[in-house]
Amino acid sequence: MKKIIICLLPLCILAQATQAAERPARPNIVVIYADDLGYGDVQCYNPERGKIPTPHIDRLAKQGMRFSDAHSSSGVCSPSRYTLLTGRYHWRSRLQRGIVGLWGPPLITSNRLTIGSLAKQQGYRTACIGKWHLGWNWPIPAGKKKLFASTGYRGKKDITATDEHRVAWRDAFSKPIPGGPIAVGFDEYFGTDVPNWPPYCFIENDRTVGIPSEYGAPELFTRNQASQQGPALNGWTLEPILPALGDRVAAFIRREAKTPEPFLIYMPLTSPHTPLSVNTEWKGKSGLNLYADFVMETDAVVGGVLEALEVSTAADNTLVVFTSDNGCAPYIGADDLEKKGHYPSGPLRGYKSDAWEGGHRIPFIVRWPGVVKPDSVCDQLVHQADLMATFADILGTRLPANAGEDSFSLMPLLEGGNEAVRHHAVSAASSGLPAVRLGQWKYIPARGSGGWGKGGDQSQPIQIYDLANDIGETKNLAAKQPERVAQMQALIEKLIVQGRSTPGPEQKNDVKVRRYAQ
Repeated sequence: MKKIIICLLPLCILAQATQAAERPARPNIVVIYADDLGYGDVQCYNPERGKIPTPHIDRLAKQGMRFSDAHSSSGVCSPSRYTLLTGRYHWRSRLQRGIVGLWGPPLITSNRLTIGSLAKQQGYRTACIGKWHLGWNWPIPAGKKKLFASTGYRGKKDITATDEHRVAWRDAFSKPIPGGPIAVGFDEYFGTDVPNWPPYCFIENDRTVGIPSEYGAPELFTRNQASQQGPALNGWTLEPILPALGDRVAAFIRREAKTPEPFLIYMPLTSPHTPLSVNTEWKGKSGLNLYADFVMETDAVVGGVLEALEVSTAADNTLVVFTSDNGCAPYIGADDLEKKGHYPSGPLRGYKSDAWEGGHRIPFIVRWPGVVKPDSVCDQLVHQADLMATFADILGTRLPANAGEDSFSLMPLLEGGNEAVRHHAVSAASSGLPAVRLGQWKYIPARGSGGWGKGGDQSQPIQIYDLANDIGETKNLAAKQPERVAQMQALIEKLIVQGRSTPGPEQKNDVKVRRYAQ
């Protein structure tokens, strides 16, 4: 038997080497990150109860692999972005709850490896094009902060900037803004930091495109449009933002496809999150509501990116990831959509912000010609944190011990395997309340959703669900599963204390991690 094993061993090694050699060398990488797109908003994820056409995203799924049990790190924006870019759970950072606030400092520290800096180290040209919302070192003097303070929803009223405002704004926005995308691994950046927050202008690399000199016009602040009043370019409107991002990505692809170096694009879309700034040609297209129209326009922008890859002949050597930062926001008319037969969360419970599945189980599609089998579906548990280790695997490099602490490579799944690459995962509600997965079991150490969702069995202080048999989280089994409750509590404590969930030396969290249900 030993002789047989010894003889077979070289063949196994040869097979693995051959498989690796057959992968396209140094593929381009494009990560398209939708904002507030629900699990059920994509037609191929919700064929029976989804009414919004998404032909381009559906085609991407047909050409690649669709993951049915994929999760973001949070039910809201900034924390999910942090985790996707760093491969590290956001709750190890200072962001224990909520999002990065208006004029907030950088959440990603300068020494933290990101997918951008990882690729850049390997000779890739890197770009971030879209919504950042992870903080900057805004050059706002302490004594001038009141001149940048948001007036909130008072933006609906006509507010006039004074000469004092304009002088302070001109002084700040004439300077570089450190700490953004180009400080953490991206060669170039173009986008709006947060489209419904000031400054109302584009930012290119580390400078605003133009100098904001007025408060945003009152018409920007109608229902489900901009939400925080502040410095704006004179005449700034919201509708051109999304098309401009699509055009910039297409131009980057056309330019870089002509060079010998591979490229990585991180494209965090501004849509279909509010502002629901739908362009005229898409208004009314869905027959449902403005949000559904915006989903259709978003799908068209995705189609434009895919077309740019095809036209540039880069598509065959480009890995494309499409996913969303969290679930659909309930305030965009979700109740009315359900009445019309469209369920933005599909079969899932809850919406954006919730620890329930509708908050963080998201569409996740990967296309990689020659590696990923077309029209395939993977039901294994995966997490957006896993992109970091996956890209490192593809690039043939090892992550240092203090990077990608919660990232597991998806390569075995992308190459057709069906063994779990991770057995547990953590996602969180907007309040920071964790939802912990261990195989098919899910643990929430609270009575409710931890977000905006209402309901739940208030008599039970803990929730345990068997997602294999109850994906809608309708039966709380905590009272019947005391041993499993203890197991899940021990798991989350272990993940916190070790500072990582992957094998390797213990790491420090940035702050003392908040515990729940103690």
